[in-house]
Amino acid sequence: MGTALIYDEEMTKYKLLWVDPACKIEVPERLTVSHGALVRNGLTDRCICLPVREAVDAEILLVHSEEYLEAVKQTPHMTLEDLKEFTLQYGDVYFHPNIYHCAKLAVGSALQLVDSVLMGKVKNGMALVRPPGHHSMRSAANGFCVFNNVAIAAQYAKQKYGVKRILIVDWDIHHGQGVQYCFEDDPSVLYFSWHRYEHQKFWPNLKDSDYDIVGKGEGAGFNINVPWNKVGMENSDYLSVFCHVLLPIAYEFCPDLVLVCAGFDSAIGDLEGEMCATPDIFAHLTYLLMNLAEGKLCAVLEGGYNLTSLAQSVCQTVQTLLGDPLPPLTNLTGPCRSTLESLQCVRAAHRQHWSCLRHAVDLPTFEISTIRIKSSGEENKDEAEVWEEQKSPEEKIWPEPPKRVSPRVCSAVVLPDGVVCPDACERLSSSEDLGPHLLTLKKDFLKDADDSAVTALSRVFSLIDKMKNNEIRNGLALVGDAAMTMTCVVQHVAAEVDSRVFLVCVGNGNIPGHIIEDGKTLVVQISGEDTEEQGSKYYVPVCLKKGCTDTSGFAQAMFSLLLPLGYQHNPSLVLLVRMPGSGVCDIMWQQLTALLQSFAQGHTLVLLQEDDKACVGPTASILLGNPAPPLGQLPASLKEDAEAVERLRSRLQADWNLLLATGESTKESTLMSGT
Repeated sequence: MGTALIYDEEMTKYKLLWVDPACKIEVPERLTVSHGALVRNGLTDRCICLPVREAVDAEILLVHSEEYLEAVKQTPHMTLEDLKEFTLQYGDVYFHPNIYHCAKLAVGSALQLVDSVLMGKVKNGMALVRPPGHHSMRSAANGFCVFNNVAIAAQYAKQKYGVKRILIVDWDIHHGQGVQYCFEDDPSVLYFSWHRYEHQKFWPNLKDSDYDIVGKGEGAGFNINVPWNKVGMENSDYLSVFCHVLLPIAYEFCPDLVLVCAGFDSAIGDLEGEMCATPDIFAHLTYLLMNLAEGKLCAVLEGGYNLTSLAQSVCQTVQTLLGDPLPPLTNLTGPCRSTLESLQCVRAAHRQHWSCLRHAVDLPTFEISTIRIKSSGEENKDEAEVWEEQKSPEEKIWPEPPKRVSPRVCSAVVLPDGVVCPDACERLSSSEDLGPHLLTLKKDFLKDADDSAVTALSRVFSLIDKMKNNEIRNGLALVGDAAMTMTCVVQHVAAEVDSRVFLVCVGNGNIPGHIIEDGKTLVVQISGEDTEEQGSKYYVPVCLKKGCTDTSGFAQAMFSLLLPLGYQHNPSLVLLVRMPGSGVCDIMWQQLTALLQSFAQGHTLVLLQEDDKACVGPTASILLGNPAPPLGQLPASLKEDAEAVERLRSRLQADWNLLLATGESTKESTLMSGT
């Protein structure tokens, strides 16, 4: 099992043959620079490179009409004037004598990727293709797209493999209306798209691209549009949409396959998107999707027209698919007002369709509109003048994404004698693994403890040191007293300059107040104990009525609280502790362990109590990079738990801006969005 990469130089062999300002940015170099960057960074050698093939008529007809297919078949035989005339039937697209061949290769590449993933030959992969596909409709080319690569791939997966539920995530900066129209009444496909919209002023200028278009008939609720109503969106905006909309709904949907319309015109520097999200955000977006569908993820290239940010973003995506540690994200200041208003609108529009949104306390009850109202001083200008003035096409400058280095050892364990070390893990058991901490521990931490406890903790400290030096990515320790070990570890790490710990404690137990006094340690405790009144900025107690056995409430806490808090705290170490008798189900525990790998470049230490031996193997599997098993389609969480999580999020959002999910709760402010 590995990561597939599909690329063929043949798909670079068409280009615009006449002057067309709208189409001049779609160039063959989009593929060559992307593939070249993968080669330079040694990523192609690590991938399983699959051959391309042409799609056959029956596959293309899964989405497109026979009349349209027959028309496109004629383009290889057309003169230049005939091609120009043919192109005029459609919007913002061009044809070339070789484009029909390349379009069949693009579709066939997506299908090759789906075949390999669903047959278990690879675990995931990416297809670098031209022409892109998500704008093309049943009987029309559109927006550089001839055939709808991802839509065909979804129908193919359903037909050939009997896949029941497919999630399509479209992070291109343009709305993939072709995908939306294909599945708008189909509850087996959940389509999510964020896109530059600007209250319908941005291409493709469709009312159907707004937040209130949620699908039709049985497909109602399975179409999610998140409109960007201004430019300049940053990493915080993208993460907020994932945490507060996409991930909760996607986990409730529980897909069997994830397809990504991987358009990178949503990255910084692209003059189509005019956004400020850096290429390394795509590493995180990819990772957050990789524990859905048991890791079965297929990314297919769509847009991306700044050749520098495109190549960087492709590399970030492929590195994550390969399992490399995620780069740190800094300066996450929270979503902007326009994003909050879009979030509020989307959550309100889908509240009736998804139980994870049903009890949100900050959703408005009034009717929301995204019709833009002109601000003062704009009344005497027409719309075109107003929107042209608000554009900011200046080129952006950004640093190259940091080099992502995988430690020599992925995962190491500290286990008592007699407990078998999981395959592929390194066991710290020799005298050399005690490190320099033995005397310090006896003097300062464990004066009255027996030698075995001191030795075990010394090895835990040594494991932490090796993570700090990037010799080991993560680790697991089976200890006699998880609570005591947790306290000692936090004190040890917090003594380091510029260290920050994200402590996630699952189950009941006392968290010593002194470990959070310096602000270096952020604690989230999920349990059945009602300790909400004791909460503070750095201690977040999540009380669930049924404790950690409430899978739906636990999931809501993960997305609404844990992920935003972890990203904003930006820890150097994640400490995950499973307290005795926590009651958390193994699958939820594995999902939590996996999601926490988003932080600290994967430097995670898991502490388990000695009587939790059965959890060692499943936990180690996740730490080694295997995807977590699916949770199943989540039922509605208890109303009391859902509302408690929402109240907690609302109380903390003044200190942690990534917890925000709503704008000002007035109709006027929503109407003025983006002004």
